[in-house]
Amino acid sequence: MMRGTNFGSWAVATLCAAALVTDFGCGDDTGIGRRYPVSGKVTYNGNSVEQGLITFTPDKPEGGRVASGTIANGSYTLTTLGENDGALPGTYKVTVVAKKPDESVRVDPSKGGGGRNPSNIAKVAKAAKDIVPAKYGSLEKSDLTAVVKEQSNTLNFELKD
Repeated sequence: MMRGTNFGSWAVATLCAAALVTDFGCGDDTGIGRRYPVSGKVTYNGNSVEQGLITFTPDKPEGGRVASGTIANGSYTLTTLGENDGALPGTYKVTVVAKKPDESVRVDPSKGGGGRNPSNIAKVAKAAKDIVPAKYGSLEKSDLTAVVKEQSNTLNFELKD
């Protein structure tokens, strides 16, 4: 009977220690600090942004790292190093780039390396149409900001003309 009690106490202590390590981020060997989940919605004039890229750039470069995520059907989740690992706590400038390819621009793969040729990539990118105002894609012009707290964060952005 005593042996079972000791094993039970040991198992509980081990589980508690594992929970503490996970909770305080001590198991993170990346050296950049604990990231916190960040996700949310991006809309433009009340409609979901169907595709794009959202980027969080630290307000003070010495205070963090850039985190980004793909916008799909209006939703995003941030990544700093590993998939969907979130962002470091702090204040960020936020940019959103959302473009739709111009279907009339065609690239002939038999000429100059096809889609991997830098000039072909530039041609397609230049012809792409902005889904949201271009100002949101510029760190200097975007008025979007965010504060990532030491918790799970839901941060929504409503873009307007």
